[in-house]
Amino acid sequence: MSKKERAAKRKRRILRAGPLTKALLLILLLGISWQLYRLQGQVEAAQAEKDLLAAQVEVMRQENSTLASDIAAGGNQEKMEEIARNELGMVFPGEYVLCDGID
Repeated sequence: MSKKERAAKRKRRILRAGPLTKALLLILLLGISWQLYRLQGQVEAAQAEKDLLAAQVEVMRQENSTLASDIAAGGNQEKMEEIARNELGMVFPGEYVLCDGID
């Protein structure tokens, strides 16, 4: 055999893949595809959680802004009465409180 024939024969052996190699590559490809599919689901879930948390942050910022404006306004009589009525259940003399029996 000449060198060219041996080189051509060796090249053919390298390029041929047996059924076991093909099956292994197919299994690896399926495994990688499944992992990518799962990662896509995780990314979508993380994006939804990020959006939810961003909305919560915005609500907290608005609440902080309201509280900061209340602090800047100082303690006026109307604000103190509103807090006493809403949070402490204050009732002025002569007023009636109606309860529906459900606490």
